[in-house]
Amino acid sequence: MSEFYCWQGDDLILDCHLLPKSKTDTLVGQHGGQLKIKITAPPVDGKANKHLINLLAKSFKVPKQSISIYKGLLGKDKKIRISAPTYLPTQLNIRRR
Repeated sequence: MSEFYCWQGDDLILDCHLLPKSKTDTLVGQHGGQLKIKITAPPVDGKANKHLINLLAKSFKVPKQSISIYKGLLGKDKKIRISAPTYLPTQLNIRRR
C-alpha cells in the first residue's frame, strides 16, 4: 500500500479523501493510499475546503496560509501542500525524511 504523504523539500504533500457532512471533524487515517478526513461542513460554496484548511491548520499547528489545496478543489479527492510543518500529528505516523 502506498503512503498518503510525501515530502517536497520542507513541504508535506498529502493525498486526501474528504468525507463532508460527517458527524465529527477528524483525521481518520490511511485508507487505500489516501488520508481519510471527516469534516462536518457541507460541500457547498467552498465551505468544506475552508473547514478542511482550518482542521489541518489546527492539527499540524501551522497558520492557515501555510496550507493550500492544489488539486481537487471541487472533488472529494485532494492534494494538499502544508508548507514547513513543525508538528506532525502522532496518530498519522508521518516520518520526516
